[in-house]
Amino acid sequence: MKTEIVLTAVAEDRPGLVGEISAVVAAHGGNWIDSAMTRLGGQFAGVVRVGVAQESAAALEVALSALDKKGISIGLHAHENESQLIGSVASLSLIGQDQPGMISQVSAVLGAHGVSIDRLDSLVEPGSMSGEPMFKATAQIILPETLDMDKLLEALEEIAGDLMIEIEQDVTEG
Repeated sequence: MKTEIVLTAVAEDRPGLVGEISAVVAAHGGNWIDSAMTRLGGQFAGVVRVGVAQESAAALEVALSALDKKGISIGLHAHENESQLIGSVASLSLIGQDQPGMISQVSAVLGAHGVSIDRLDSLVEPGSMSGEPMFKATAQIILPETLDMDKLLEALEEIAGDLMIEIEQDVTEG
């Protein structure tokens, strides 16, 4: 019987990190199912979902934890059956002058309306005209079937201030 493990990995970025992690997974008969990895501020960070035979899971977890000796911090999380979010997929984009709390404010409004964030990417970069730090974020979100889109947009407009927030609903159903 197979089981799934979701692991998080954080380390000072260097060549070969993914190879070190994937070699441990492969050595224990694990299957690398999906992942999201990136380099942030000189650190490597990733989330990986692996499948492994139930009888090999404990040994895999021990081996992954041992990567700490190589400077790779691993977090392990048991993975239950993936729940499917029901609703339509939409894209959200946000841009504004960088200020603390932007994601906190937007995610609070989304959560209050039952909207789930499926993926979020963000960065701060100099503005093209002013050179001032600009915060940019894009997200894939799941809009619940019961969502009142007008109320969501109204709530986002209330917090927008200098932010430009745009939601584009895709045709894809979740």
